[in-house]
Amino acid sequence: MEVTEVRLSLKDDERLKAFACITLDGCFVVRGLKVIQGPNGMFVAMPSRKKPDGTYQDIAHPINNETRQLIEGHVLSEYRRQLAERLAGSPGQPAEKHQGNTVF
Repeated sequence: MEVTEVRLSLKDDERLKAFACITLDGCFVVRGLKVIQGPNGMFVAMPSRKKPDGTYQDIAHPINNETRQLIEGHVLSEYRRQLAERLAGSPGQPAEKHQGNTVF
């Protein structure tokens, strides 16, 4: 499996840093991932919904650590790239898509 595209919507919140959407193998999209600043650093939260009892349940999630690390690595890498671009005040339109090793 390959993460072929990452799209981000950066947020200026204390904990929520971005919403993310990923494309897997160019044919399957997962929306609703979140880049979160946690007490132990940044992590990617999977899409979830709130249950009637107030707890949250993941809608989609990796079933092994290798896949979780793969997804998190791509999303956090793109987050850092876009954040650096924003902080540098790069002219032009901000890049919102990352595909493979090519940024559009």
